[in-house]
This record gives sequence, C-alpha cells and structure tokens, in this order.
Amino acid sequence: MSVIRFLARPMLASSFVVAGLDKLRNADDTAKQLSPVLRRASESLPFKADEKTLARVIGGAQLGAGALLGLGKLSRFAATVLAVTSALNSYVEWRSADISTKEGRSARKARLLKNISLTGGVLLAAVDTAGRPSIAWRAEHLAADAKKVTGKQIKRADKAVRKAVDNAVGA
Repeated sequence: MSVIRFLARPMLASSFVVAGLDKLRNADDTAKQLSPVLRRASESLPFKADEKTLARVIGGAQLGAGALLGLGKLSRFAATVLAVTSALNSYVEWRSADISTKEGRSARKARLLKNISLTGGVLLAAVDTAGRPSIAWRAEHLAADAKKVTGKQIKRADKAVRKAVDNAVGA
C-alpha cells in the first residue's frame, strides 16, 4: 500500500466513524431526523422494523465501514457502503436544514458541499484497485489466455492426428 493510501484512507474514514458513533449514541435523534426516509424503508422491508432500529443499523454500518476503510480491509466494499450512507445523509440534511435565515441557508449549502465532497471521496476509494487490476479485468484476460492456449493445443493435436492418419493410410 502506498504512503498516500496509508494516510488518506484513515483521514477519509474518520468523519464516517465519528458520524456513525454519533448516530448510535443518539438513535432517537437520528430516527427523528431520518424519519421520512426510514418510514419508507421500513414499509418496504419484508420484516417489521422500527425507525430507531433502522437508524442504529445505518449508524453501525457507517461506523463499521469507516473502520474497515481506515484499516484498509475490504476497502472497496467499505467505501461503497459509505457512499450510500453519505448520499443518504446529504439528502436528509438538505431536507431538514433551517432555511429561514441567510445564515441557515449558508450553513445548509456548506453542509451539502461537505457531504458531496465526502461522497466523491468514498466513490473514488470504491473504484481504487491500489494499482492492481480488478477481478473483472483479471477474469477477462485469463479467459483470453486460456482460449489462446487451448486453440494452440487443438491445432497441434489436429496436426498430429492428420500426420498419424497420413502415415497409417500411406503405409
């Protein structure tokens, strides 16, 4: 892992870890803030879940994914989870912000830009392969290499069979 990745991942993850801890500690406030989104989510789930439980799940997912990203473990998966939670936070904070004053509108815009920036950062981390090819690229090239090798082997075998037949018929 490069020095940049070693430093940048924990720096990016720290905001999510702190936010996840805050959501877990203040599940009632989080449930109230996320209420419109959580209500729709709980209605679409096949099992019964209250908004407070869903708020805890979101906080736990944010905390866990932030910790994984910070440690460099399952980084791409963790960053994808963080991108989803960050987008959700952006939407919720945008809707619930106080816009009655000029300061409130300014704070709303600043929070939105911060959340968009964090979402962009974790999206970059989600596609970062750390200089190694992705699994899809590896599989594609492995299949192409196997096809080349198999084709060459078939041609050699065909040539050997034809030679054997010519020798047997000619003899």
